[in-house]
Amino acid sequence: MSDPDAARRLGHLLTRTEAQGIADRLADGDTLTAALKVVAANHRAEARRLLEAIASGPGAALQHISLLRAVEGARALPLTLMPLWTMPGHLAQSGPLTTSVPHLVENARHSVTCSTFNFQRSSGLWTSLQAAAQRPGVAVRVYMDARAADDPGQHWSPTTKEVAEHLKPAQIWRTQNFDGTYVRNHAKFLAIDHHLLLVTSANFSWSAENNNVEFGVLIDSPNLTETVERELHEAQGVLYERVPAA
Repeated sequence: MSDPDAARRLGHLLTRTEAQGIADRLADGDTLTAALKVVAANHRAEARRLLEAIASGPGAALQHISLLRAVEGARALPLTLMPLWTMPGHLAQSGPLTTSVPHLVENARHSVTCSTFNFQRSSGLWTSLQAAAQRPGVAVRVYMDARAADDPGQHWSPTTKEVAEHLKPAQIWRTQNFDGTYVRNHAKFLAIDHHLLLVTSANFSWSAENNNVEFGVLIDSPNLTETVERELHEAQGVLYERVPAA
């Protein structure tokens, strides 16, 4: 592999936060092995291979830092926005339709983070998320409202355990009590590859994706997307509990 190819592939592999973290650690004198601990575990070996293809031996750290700073800067480009509509009869005239969302998931290369109030098997995401979760190298995490899914009185949507079984080995998290009060998860968004963020009014069901009038915004911003993902990740174990797959 030539150096340009390795640099290009490294830029696709790393998130802004990962590139920044590796560069900061190398600048502090850490070894490459220690610095790579900031990278998702399933990408560390590839990141090492690419960095070593770019430079190795004395002085390699300085070359790595320069390249990683470039990746960090490129990932911090200004955000772009696009409206996303659902309307009966596909009457929306601006922006793509909500039915295009499964294609975003199908094209995910590294990660998908999903937050929803309820989940229905009729949703296009039901199959696309399963395919993404089973694809090597793609980490899938889903946050759900426990009562919306696990209430014994509802029979039209899968329980959190059924979702965990359907999407394994994905991580499924459901809301739990906090300070004696039930926490409802009403945030509806998808984060893809740490840079695409879809915030939408639509629930994940066929009717919400095809018949309702729903509006969302598709945002291309690594900084914002990683911040949103980090907020929910830090709430794990506090507002959410992990759902074990059967």
